Amino acid sequence: MGEKYILSLDIGTSTIRSVIYNTQTEILGKAVDQVTLHYPSPGFVEIDPDELWKSVVGVVNKSLQNANLSANQITAMGISTQRSTFITWSQDTGKPFHRFITWKDLRADELVKQWNDSYTWKFIKISAYVLFMISRSKRFRAGSVFKFSNNQTTLRLYWALHNVPALKSAIENNDAMFGTLDTWLLYKMTGNRIHMTDVSSASATGFFDPYTMQWAGWAMAIFGIPMEALPEVVDTAGEHFTSTAPDIWGHAIPIRSCIADQTASMWGSCCFSPGDVKLTMGTGTFLNIHTGASPHTSLTGLYPVVGWRMGDELVFSAEGANNDTASIIKWAQNLGLFDNPQETADIAMSVPDSDGVFFIPAFSGLGPPYNDCTAASGFVGMKASTTRAHLVRAVLESLAFRTSQLYTCIRTETSYQFDTVRLDGGVSNNDFLSQLVADLTGLTVERPVQVEMSSLGCAHIVGLQLGIFTSKEQLKSLRKVGKLFTPRAHVKKSYEPIIEKWEDAVKRMCGWYNNDRTTQSNTQNNLKVKLKKQGKSK
Repeated sequence: MGEKYILSLDIGTSTIRSVIYNTQTEILGKAVDQVTLHYPSPGFVEIDPDELWKSVVGVVNKSLQNANLSANQITAMGISTQRSTFITWSQDTGKPFHRFITWKDLRADELVKQWNDSYTWKFIKISAYVLFMISRSKRFRAGSVFKFSNNQTTLRLYWALHNVPALKSAIENNDAMFGTLDTWLLYKMTGNRIHMTDVSSASATGFFDPYTMQWAGWAMAIFGIPMEALPEVVDTAGEHFTSTAPDIWGHAIPIRSCIADQTASMWGSCCFSPGDVKLTMGTGTFLNIHTGASPHTSLTGLYPVVGWRMGDELVFSAEGANNDTASIIKWAQNLGLFDNPQETADIAMSVPDSDGVFFIPAFSGLGPPYNDCTAASGFVGMKASTTRAHLVRAVLESLAFRTSQLYTCIRTETSYQFDTVRLDGGVSNNDFLSQLVADLTGLTVERPVQVEMSSLGCAHIVGLQLGIFTSKEQLKSLRKVGKLFTPRAHVKKSYEPIIEKWEDAVKRMCGWYNNDRTTQSNTQNNLKVKLKKQGKSK
């Protein structure tokens, strides 16, 4: 038999990657394009579906050219996508009713606050707690502490259902189709043949119940989400994804896997056993722990997601997230603090400390343990002696501080013993940040040779499906670690008073955008005015 080739298509928040691997997971060809984000109004973050489709087609073609292969030589492909970004479209025409509303979008911010503070939701949570006390069911315990957030799909979809006239009309005529990015991509790639999402992407929407493995009936009832518009939820891998339409790349390519990007990176990092931890530092920071065959019920805000389901194997992950990482780096670059992100490690190490300056990385609010979507970003403690290097160091330190907090949540809520975390994502190339994460968590940080693990994870899954790889042990043997960062206890000790002051600064920024504050930003005020004008405030 001839050589087999696997194509991995990874669509993140900022980039689209197509990577072609051989049976040794060596890269034969790759291509990268940028995702164009649109900001039509303050707080709105959108992706144009036509632009995205053009980029997807182009990046796959370029990777094939780079590998000197044609589509008919690709044995199969796998797909990983950003989560919670969604679109709705017509079943009859296939035409979208609006652009993709991304997971970074804040248009439903008022709705998030109102629902979390509403008597209706408080009553539901109290009822769930009573049921938990009676039944001791983890499902009800999870419901008793559940909070809505902007990065979940639920309230952004609720917004669309009430503010997109064409969508409202389509629902009345039973013509509406809903899908996260993976669902729409599969629909387009298969020539409008399938309407599916895998369990990992479904579980990140906020209205999929990981305890019953079904769309949540309570969400359908409360928010008026039509069940008939939702995609079929399927296994992460298998032949049910069929193949691409032949006219797209000149030959049909079998699709054998579709998975959410964060759990794809768990596969790339070979996190196959309960207690394995990976840390992705990309557009956001995502700390995921393999929790085995049952979802984790969190009290600090860790989110229970489905890692994957393949036949009889069902794996869950507990996830802590800080939604702003690479986006913070990009902002600091645009601000003129540095010319190239690769310079930041050297700039940070050019000074012994941040000179008492702290940065709070909260452009999208703060995740666990704060779980505060009203928190604000900002520098605290600047003085006449503050230099550019101090500001850069404060920014990088804040990302490590938030990562350490996420790890503390996981360590507090689980009984696993940790000694190593597997790192990936573009920001992980920063040596200063990687070392500081090791120091503050006390974990050995493993950074791979290639830091984009979602693409590799897709290749791993597809390879197992095709019999190219025989076991997960074989995949572990193929893993290549580029650099180890060993924790330094004395550095952690020296940072204890610094982190204490930083945490005090964070508390000052929490609740900054609450309705009763008079110091809200123009962006938030403009968003509220727009929401009220369009009848979006309840």
